[in-house]
Order: sequence, then structure tokens, then C-alpha cells
Amino acid sequence: MTRIAPLDPPARLLMGPGPISAYPSVLRAMSAPLVGQYDPFMTSAMGEVQALYREVWATGNDATLLVDGTSRAGIEAALVSLIRPGDRVLVPVFGRFGHLLAEIAERALAEVHTIEVEWGQVVPVSLIEEAIVRVEPTLLALVQGDTSTTMNQPLDEVGAICAKHGVLFYSDATASLGGNEFLADEWGLDAATAGLQKCLGGPSGSSPITLSDRAVEVIRTRTRVEAGIREEGDASASDFIRTNYFDLGMILDYWGPRRLNHHTEATSMLYAARECAAVLLNEGRSQVIERHRVAGAAMLAGVEGLGLGVFGDVAHKMNNVVAVVIPDGVPADAARQAVLDDFGIEIGTSFGPLHGRVWRIGTMGYNARKDAVLTTLAALEAVLRRFGASVPAGGGVEAAADVFRAAESGAGASGAVA
Repeated sequence: MTRIAPLDPPARLLMGPGPISAYPSVLRAMSAPLVGQYDPFMTSAMGEVQALYREVWATGNDATLLVDGTSRAGIEAALVSLIRPGDRVLVPVFGRFGHLLAEIAERALAEVHTIEVEWGQVVPVSLIEEAIVRVEPTLLALVQGDTSTTMNQPLDEVGAICAKHGVLFYSDATASLGGNEFLADEWGLDAATAGLQKCLGGPSGSSPITLSDRAVEVIRTRTRVEAGIREEGDASASDFIRTNYFDLGMILDYWGPRRLNHHTEATSMLYAARECAAVLLNEGRSQVIERHRVAGAAMLAGVEGLGLGVFGDVAHKMNNVVAVVIPDGVPADAARQAVLDDFGIEIGTSFGPLHGRVWRIGTMGYNARKDAVLTTLAALEAVLRRFGASVPAGGGVEAAADVFRAAESGAGASGAVA
């Protein structure tokens, strides 16, 4: 029998829009021994994760937990569990992932209405309120940070508008949570989901979610099929949550005090999610956001120091990713591949109308640090020169280093990461 070689992934510095290089402590946590799903250690760890993510989300929501699956699993669980067939759902779209929310809502048999702005912009709050008044939706579904455009949609006024008009408010914070401010309770969120693989600094495969009491009530009032038996008084079949795995009512029962069996918890991902939260909270939530802000500002200064353009409204850019306009004459995919082949650094391409026009460079999680930013800029400069672009020698590294020096001499970014 031919011997199967051991798994040996290449060393990479993941500086794209996600996934990113995980915190070493998260990888160590994932190697911890497995226990049974009802072992006292396991149920205690689940309760601890719930408490930790209440702090991460800045919420008092009891219904704060994990959905096993990538960030899209959390999105789908939230939408299919909150939307009844025929509900009107409003989705403001300012990038690729707004279209995703609309698609999932359509698959949940919603009557979906969208409002769109040009990529590189965010949606004005006045436009959102006008659409809510016109459409009268049951649910507003809104991305916070869309990595396809790098824009960070302001949410702080939206919750009050939704509350005034009796609309549930859901946000996808996959790309933004942990690296940008997110205040679930203060901003009036009814539901929010994320993933580990971006600012939280873990692997893809677990989706933190938080639900307000109002959202839980909506989910609880939807009838379900349990063990193939409909209980007396059930509503029409159209009211059933048309999924088993993503039925948040059942998942809440699994995470709740009764621990009703629904699925087998992904133990190693639970450990990873716990450590992602621990890293953030031990360093301090505001300190981690500031670290992302400084690293993102340094990367922005660095690409501008190389004479490169930046896509979109920089005033509304996420802390953790920048879209770099590819210089004329530089082959987008070949240059990006050279950065990977020669330097072991991954930067991102883009979607749809931006494909071939911009590279997306991330500074998030473990990689929101000085050496990762400066190394990436040095590699980018070398590759651009190779493909004939005229860029200032050392201009990117020096501009970024200035930002770090300014931060370190003032109130500053936190220096240590786990």
C-alpha cells in the first residue's frame, strides 16, 4: 500500500479579505481533547461561550450562541427562522453581500424589496427610512461591513427607525465584528450574525449569533414539527420553519437549559470560538478595534505612499480591509499570484464589476499588526516594479511605519496579540 504523506500546508500570510491567519492560541485551543456533547465540561464551555459573546456583541441578550457552520450558516439560520413565507423584507444593497441577503430571503419565500447605491458608497439613513415607510417590511436585513467594496455601513441610527416603524432589524457583521464598533443593544439590533475567520481571528466554521427577546418571540411563535408530530393548535403549514438544521427554535432549545438534542456540537470549533472571544476580551474590545483601526490606516497610507489609488468612499471604509486600484498595465491576476508564489502572501481579488480593477488587502485579527502590514507593502512594491509599475522606492513601508510610530507615541494601538 502506498504510504499517504502527512498533511503539509504551505506557510502563508493571509492578507486578503478573509479568511485570515488565525491567532496561534486559537489553533492551540482547537487541539484540546474532545469530550462528549453532554459532558459537564462541554455544557459548561457552551455556557461560557454564550457569556463571552454577549460581551463581544455588547448585548445582554440571553439568546447569544453559535450556529455550527460558516458565517453563511448563521445568516441563513437567522433569515429562514425569522421570515415567514410572504413577509416583506427590505435589503439595502451596497455590495455583493447585500445581494446574498436578498437571495437567501427569496429562498425563504419572502417578498424581497431592495434599494441599491453605487458600489463604493454606503446607503444613506434617510433612504433606508424612506424605503421602510414605502415598503412596510417585516424585516430589514442589512450588511454592516461588505468586503466586496470595503464599505462600513453606519448602523447607529437604523435601529431607532426600525423600532419606530415596527420592523425587525437584522445585520450581517461577518466581516466587521471585532475590528469595527458593533453595539447590538445600543443600536437596537434584533438579530446579528458573524463568522470567526475575519477580525475575530479564527478559522471559518462557526457563526456567532445574538437574538433580541423580540426576535426570539417571533421564532418561538412559529410552529415546528418535532418528531414528525404536529401539536394541537398549530398554524398552517406555511408557518413552519422549513429547515431542520437551521431552525433557530430547535438550536435555542439545544443551547438552553433543557439541552434538547438537535445536533452534535462541533467541539473543536466551540473551543476556537471561545479562544477568539478570549483574545478579544483579554486585550480589550476597544483596544482590539483601535489596533484594527491603526493597522488599517497604516495599510491605507502605505498603498497611497506607493502612488496607488483606493476604491470607494474612504470616510466609510472598514478598519480592516482596503481596495487598491490596480495600476494600468499591471496584470491583476498574474501580479497577485506573484505575491503569493514569491512571498507567501495572499491578497484578494474582487467580485463582479470590480474584478480585475482592485485588489483587496486585509489587516484583521492576528494580522492587524505592524510586521504583517510592512511585509505586505514591501512585497507589493517589489512585484509592482517587476510588472513595470513606477512606484516610489520604500514609499509604502515608510508611510505605513509613520502611522504606527504616531500611534505608538500617542494613546496608541495595543501592541501585543496572542
